[in-house]
Amino acid sequence: MFKAFRNVFRIPELRDRVIFTFLALIGFRIGIYIPIPGINVEAWQAALSGASQGAAGGFIGFFDVFAGGALSNLSIFVLSVTPYITASIIFQLLSSIIPSLKEMLREGESGRKKFAHYTRMLTLVLAFGQGLLMSIAANNYRSPNLSPVLFVTLATVSIAAGTMFLLWIGELITEKGIGNGVSVLIFAGIVSRYPTYAAEALIGLTPLEWILLAAVAIFIVIAVVAVQTSERRINIQYAKRVIGTKIYGGSSTYLPIKVNGGGVIPIIFASAIMTLPSTIAGVTNTTVDDRLFAIGAPLYLVLYGLLVFFFTYFYSSVVMDPNDVADNIRNYGGFIPGLRPGKPTVNYITSVMTRVTFIGAIFLVVIALVPYFIRGASGMQQIWIGGTSTLIAVGVALDIVQQMEQHMIVRQYEGFMKKGRLRGRR
Repeated sequence: MFKAFRNVFRIPELRDRVIFTFLALIGFRIGIYIPIPGINVEAWQAALSGASQGAAGGFIGFFDVFAGGALSNLSIFVLSVTPYITASIIFQLLSSIIPSLKEMLREGESGRKKFAHYTRMLTLVLAFGQGLLMSIAANNYRSPNLSPVLFVTLATVSIAAGTMFLLWIGELITEKGIGNGVSVLIFAGIVSRYPTYAAEALIGLTPLEWILLAAVAIFIVIAVVAVQTSERRINIQYAKRVIGTKIYGGSSTYLPIKVNGGGVIPIIFASAIMTLPSTIAGVTNTTVDDRLFAIGAPLYLVLYGLLVFFFTYFYSSVVMDPNDVADNIRNYGGFIPGLRPGKPTVNYITSVMTRVTFIGAIFLVVIALVPYFIRGASGMQQIWIGGTSTLIAVGVALDIVQQMEQHMIVRQYEGFMKKGRLRGRR
């Protein structure tokens, strides 16, 4: 492993990509501590500390994890890249029901660029909308030297500009760095909170409890890695075709169906819906029945788990349509051994997806509920180990390692994994 890391800096292109990514993340972390213009940070933090003890406390902690601590400082990066994630999800869902958007994605590179442009435009609209709501909520904690209108205007523009700046940084990381830029930024925000969690656990727990907590965290990471890399492979056979004087096909491949096809999206959808009652109650100054919607209450956990299970099936069907997959297999002259093209192939792929997705749905439900059980057992309400944060952190880390592996193997360097070393020596 140490030899592999040393080899990273022996490849000029890979070394430049790693350094560029590191410098971009430094800029991102510096921006976390730049507050929006005119905010009284001390008053805001005091109010946020009081709100975190109420019904919306779970939502505040959950959001601050993804913002990398920007919410507690109310920085210009307070929204992070969440407007872009929301815009991407909206367009992905719309592309499954609007034929023009689906055709746009099939137009190749030009279609994808046009789709990305529309996503950025929606991101800008969402950033201004969410920034306006955030500014209005923070209006009571502004500096007395600013009028309410001026403060809200400056804060909204600053928050929207911060979001678009992060989106630009993310695109630069994708182009000149390592990994998907937006995912890397989210990864950096999540991982930056881990030292705080470790310190709080070290102070607040006994040595035995700390060891047990560390063991649970390690087990969660191992389980996430195993499930994220697991897939069900369906054998696809291609018949031989003679075109002119050449023979094409006659080979076999496989169709991979991932166990966790929905990724982290089902948990995000479910969390957004479950926090709506508490959020609405906070805005309208009404009370919420703790037995129903309090974060971590028994009924809350049951409803939360059911929503995660439902959205896992829903989003997996959006990401991978069996009808489109069967049509593509048939168009390229392929078939599943023992099955006729068309409806039988669609039914078989649907059946396999249903069984495999069931395993992924159960896994996501367990992973989503683990943080609440850990917090309840440890008594430390600020620890968010597991769940969405672990899925994102592990997924992005795997993607970064795989990209570095590819760069090293192409240049005949040993990679991080054994199979990479074998390929590099051939």
